[in-house]
Amino acid sequence: MAVMNDLSLSTRSATPADLDEVLAFWKVAAEGTSISDDGDGVARVVERDPEALILAEREGELVGTVIAGFDGWRCHLYRLAVHPDQRRRGVGSALLAAAEERFAALGGRRADAMVLDRNTSAHHAWRAAGYGPEPQWSRWVKHLTD
Repeated sequence: MAVMNDLSLSTRSATPADLDEVLAFWKVAAEGTSISDDGDGVARVVERDPEALILAEREGELVGTVIAGFDGWRCHLYRLAVHPDQRRRGVGSALLAAAEERFAALGGRRADAMVLDRNTSAHHAWRAAGYGPEPQWSRWVKHLTD
C-alpha cells in the first residue's frame, strides 16, 4: 500500500494479528454494527482476500479502515471508518485512494459503497470523493443465521 503525502499517514493490508484491534476500533469509529462484526467474520475476510481490509495508520496508531472487496466482477466498499479525532485530516481520502488503486489493479470498473442513510456526515465525505447514491436501487437483505 502507499504512503500518502502526509508522511505520518500510511495504509496497509490488515493481517490476522490486527483483527482484535480492528474490532475494538470499529466500536469507537464505525457508525452502526454488522452481523459480521466479530472475530470469525473479520478473519474470514482476511483469510479469503488478504488485501481487502485496508488499515490507515498515523505514527503507528490505527486511525481508519475500509474493506475493499472484489468478487471478480464488482468492487464493493464497506466499513470506511475514521477515528473521530482524525476526521477531516485526509484519512478517509487515503483509504479510498488505496481501495480504488486496488480495484484498478484487479480490473474493476466501478465501485459501490455501503453508506447508512442516517449517517449524513459520511454522505459529505462520500460525495467529496466522487461517489453518489443511486436512488433506483435498494439493498435487499436476508440474514442466513440468527
